[in-house]
Amino acid sequence: MLEKAKQRVYDVLVDTDDGGAIDRIIAISLMALILVNSLAVILETVEELYTRYSYWFLAIEFFSVAIFTVEYLLRVWVAPLDPRYPGRARGRIRYMLSPMAIIDLMVILPAYLPLFFTLDLRIIRILRVFRLFRLLKMNRYVESLRTLDNVIRSKKEELLLTTFMIAILLVFAASLMYLIENEVQPDKFPDIPSAMWWGIATLTTVGYGDVYPVTPIGRLLGGLIAFLGIGIFALPAGILGGGFADELQKRRKRRENQRACPHCGEEL
Repeated sequence: MLEKAKQRVYDVLVDTDDGGAIDRIIAISLMALILVNSLAVILETVEELYTRYSYWFLAIEFFSVAIFTVEYLLRVWVAPLDPRYPGRARGRIRYMLSPMAIIDLMVILPAYLPLFFTLDLRIIRILRVFRLFRLLKMNRYVESLRTLDNVIRSKKEELLLTTFMIAILLVFAASLMYLIENEVQPDKFPDIPSAMWWGIATLTTVGYGDVYPVTPIGRLLGGLIAFLGIGIFALPAGILGGGFADELQKRRKRRENQRACPHCGEEL
């Protein structure tokens, strides 16, 4: 009886293809709860709203923590049924160390820490904002977010390479601008780490106007760096665009294969 219940929970929470209509109801309910939570976290930072509706904010928090705690414990309980996490103890530990399980834990942890530790008010505020991690749970229920996750996983090497290139360009740009502008603007370019702020602002945008070169060579270098930044930051966009195209093509092929007979290949 217990094994049947465990299998049913696994079908509903994890293997949603076998869960039937109940898995869609639970998924939609959890998504709605996540959205309500995120909205509550944002609105309760408005002092007037929090003072006036503090009871409702606390009620939403208590109810949500209870639901998310039960969900987390159930997922840990049925984790060994997943082929990726074999073994009762070892499988559960491996699941608890997976990225999505860590997100689930971070979602409920801020509510329990003040019960066991005396925390400073600033730490409590940080933990309250950490509840926005509940938005990351949407990855389980929204297909577009899963597509984004698959794209990032498939293109992680290319993205790491472009990030490394951007980091090298940032160091060189900040170092050269420090050498050129330090004598003229010692308050704006006192050292290389401070010059990195200018480098980030120039590589990602056209600059914020608070720090900018004034020497002719510095302006020439700044224009060149801004031009290179446009080209280099276009690389991740192209990589992600190609990854999305590949992922959508794979999804289209999977749907076509599902509609085809596995024996003769004709469309069902």
